Amino acid sequence: MKGRQAVILFLVLSVPASALGVVWAEHQSRKLFVQLEALTQERDAMNTEWGQLLLEQNTWASHGRVEETARTKLQMTVPELDAVVVVRP
Repeated sequence: MKGRQAVILFLVLSVPASALGVVWAEHQSRKLFVQLEALTQERDAMNTEWGQLLLEQNTWASHGRVEETARTKLQMTVPELDAVVVVRP
């Protein structure tokens, strides 16, 4: 009889412990899901910004813009043919 009471006591204590474990695991799961969603949004925002920065870089580095800046701000010109020196090995 004593062994049977021990088993019943063990089962009675195991059920609430198991229920608390399930509640804790679900809470952790929800916390991690919220964190995942926040990180996914942050990643998407960074990808969008990266695309915009690539477009801006391409705009600033376009050949026409570089040539215009060289002519206007740096007063650079194309050299005359007789001023060009070709160095060969």
